[in-house]
Amino acid sequence: MSRFYRMIVQRDLFGGASLIRETGRIGSADQVWTALNPDEGRAVTALMTLAAEKR
Repeated sequence: MSRFYRMIVQRDLFGGASLIRETGRIGSADQVWTALNPDEGRAVTALMTLAAEKR
């Protein structure tokens, strides 16, 4: 089965940003993690760090 890994930075209503990570196998239930960050810059930095680790 094929696997997928998705990361998204999403702004919230209070000026912060969330890094949302989703992983799983295509066709089955997946897992979702959310990390809250005080601003969008830190969320993007966290995304780039995790992306570098996964590669």
